[in-house]
Amino acid sequence: MTVTFPDDRLAEHPAVGEWLAMSGRALPALETWRSAEPDSPVARMLWVLSRHHHLSDGVLRAELVRAHADAKAAGAVREQSLVHAAWLFTHQAHRRTAEHLVAHFAQYPADVLAATMLGAFDQCGSVDHRKRGEQLIEEQYRLAGPESWAWASCAAAARVEQGRIEDAWYLAEHALRVNPRSGPAAHARAHAEHHQGTGPGCTRFIDTWLDGDPQAIQRPHLQWHAALQDLASGDVEGARRRADAELREGDVGMRAAANWRLLLAGHTPARTTDTADLHRLMAEPGGWAEVFHTFQLALALAVAADTDALTTLARRAGADERSDYRDVLAPVAHALAHLSAGRPGPAVDLLSGLDHQIERIGGVRVEREIIQDTLARALIDAGDPDRAAALLHHRRTTRHHHTYEDQLLTQHPTTGTRAQRPLSRPHLARGERSPEGLADHGKSVSGVRAR
Repeated sequence: MTVTFPDDRLAEHPAVGEWLAMSGRALPALETWRSAEPDSPVARMLWVLSRHHHLSDGVLRAELVRAHADAKAAGAVREQSLVHAAWLFTHQAHRRTAEHLVAHFAQYPADVLAATMLGAFDQCGSVDHRKRGEQLIEEQYRLAGPESWAWASCAAAARVEQGRIEDAWYLAEHALRVNPRSGPAAHARAHAEHHQGTGPGCTRFIDTWLDGDPQAIQRPHLQWHAALQDLASGDVEGARRRADAELREGDVGMRAAANWRLLLAGHTPARTTDTADLHRLMAEPGGWAEVFHTFQLALALAVAADTDALTTLARRAGADERSDYRDVLAPVAHALAHLSAGRPGPAVDLLSGLDHQIERIGGVRVEREIIQDTLARALIDAGDPDRAAALLHHRRTTRHHHTYEDQLLTQHPTTGTRAQRPLSRPHLARGERSPEGLADHGKSVSGVRAR
């Protein structure tokens, strides 16, 4: 097989830079490029990638079929491969996407146009796939060299997941020095600082960075990270304020993760998701497309103290043919149901038996950490504070700010997860404070939809 380093002319297109940086200018820039060069397969492919959650199946397929035909007519083999990867990725064929990307990078090393599809490795539901993705990113960064801020940003994120927190922070900083507007680098730094517990330092960084690009695509997610650091430093009102002002109506997963943490620490949650919407999402195929997204639904049901729905979800997961659902999600959901009903003992038994299997539930370290938080609270409520303290010892001794962890270990007058029942708060206007072009298009769990 011939190995070809890609021609950088495509990667140097201004719209590509905006897209790789996840800037607030990315969506209009891609729209303009696609309109100006309708025969460009890359312009059309990136436009689809930027909007695929909001496109109908018919439009998505027609656009990618057109892009592939244009690439084939031009004899552009690399572009054909990219469009094929985009087809697999947008149709949630994550394992096939990962396999194709391995082959693509073998033929076109360090092809930055494929970088935004590397999330497929994380979505495979396999620890082995996730580690292979991290290895692949490191290989591409080495080939691209330190001047590539895009690959440095990707590598920084991978190193956080490998537990190389300081390495990740310095690499994210390097990427930000090369391109101060790299959203993925800012995101990787936020991940690293979560594990460092930098608290106000992290929130100042995020607020300052977003001041330079208020419409950044990752704004809601970066604000979610900032809310977690507000919690870390004990600023509960700050955390609630960010969640209410910054998370869109459709951000079910992030809202649930913030609110469940607030409840575990003994606080009233921020704005919650209506249970009717959660039941609808649980009944739709998209709610069961990926184990991590179903887990996020379970967290939202826990916030609502909907024991019956949690029990139903747990039983369905236990009967699922997919082992990650059956062996990991089912006991987690059963544990959440027990906690919502004020039965911490069974929750402790279920969560204690999972240990390293938790990785199989998907997501990233900061997102999976909430299961450890839940076990710590269950141990406290079950009357076993020594085990709870041992569970959180590493975090409390390595994170500069750990007020949240301290509150997890505090016995509340009544069971922490029931002491502050979710309060329904007025909804923001649809799309309020959301990035241009990404206003809410209906509720979903992290944008999942069935195909």
